[in-house]
Amino acid sequence: MNRSYAYPRFVLLCLVSLVSWRTAIIATLGLALRNDAYTHILLIIPISISLIVSEWRSRKPQPEPNFRAGLALLVPAILIGVIGGGWWGPASLPAGVQLSLGMLAVVIWWIGSFVCCFGTRISRMYVFPLCFLLWLVPLPEFALNHIVSFLQQGSACAANLLFATAGVPVTQDGVQLTIPGLTLEVAEECSSIRSSLMLLVTTMVLAHLLLRSAWGKGIVILAAIPLSIAKNGLRIFTLSILAVYVDPSFLHGRLHHQGGVVFFLIFLAGLFALLWLVRWAERKVMVQSAVRKLATPIAASEATPDNFV
Repeated sequence: MNRSYAYPRFVLLCLVSLVSWRTAIIATLGLALRNDAYTHILLIIPISISLIVSEWRSRKPQPEPNFRAGLALLVPAILIGVIGGGWWGPASLPAGVQLSLGMLAVVIWWIGSFVCCFGTRISRMYVFPLCFLLWLVPLPEFALNHIVSFLQQGSACAANLLFATAGVPVTQDGVQLTIPGLTLEVAEECSSIRSSLMLLVTTMVLAHLLLRSAWGKGIVILAAIPLSIAKNGLRIFTLSILAVYVDPSFLHGRLHHQGGVVFFLIFLAGLFALLWLVRWAERKVMVQSAVRKLATPIAASEATPDNFV
């Protein structure tokens, strides 16, 4: 493939996907606009494009088209689209699953198109923003329900722990908490599924930009889940204490419905503290590694006897 045609061919392949999977793309966009659990989808393409463009300008890589490697992804994308993504899917397949498979096919097609037009070397350079596109795949309802249930249970346990730490008598029955003067239930709407997914997406981007090691990024991304649950538990604890000891209207007031920003900032403070700690650990590991590399040739030279004539 000619390098000079890499860009127009990539645009052409993307246009093919927009036409072929237009139903799935439009349905996913509509889902993101009307359902809070999928709002994060609106951020994925702008973030991925921004990451690629910013790094492309600094690195200025030369396209090395690789049709064979790209075809290894384009063919599975077509198969997923044909079998389960709505082109020729079984009638018994739930609509949500078809939509997920359709968008999975779109993302694989885009990644395959990138590999096909720009090559494997450049694709490895941009593996994060390319794989980040997988966030465009909407979770089927049954999977989302399990996540919401997990967040409900986790938030209730976190709030229970905070009540106990503060010396407030509390009993827990599933997602229901009882303290003196108040019985509350962590409903699905209080699971913070929207903010949890948004925070996870934010954490992944910050870890990619600020950290170097795979282990450091993994630690921060995994920590985002308990941090998000702790944030929601803190919100439940704060609103409950204010409702019992200050004014019951706090359970239905502005802090309940619009106070998410406050707790989001608290989460960010904890996240940046963790990022700073991991960056410090990374630097320490790098220094120790550099010292060992310097010490190895010195030790080797000392172990070699000098030869005198």
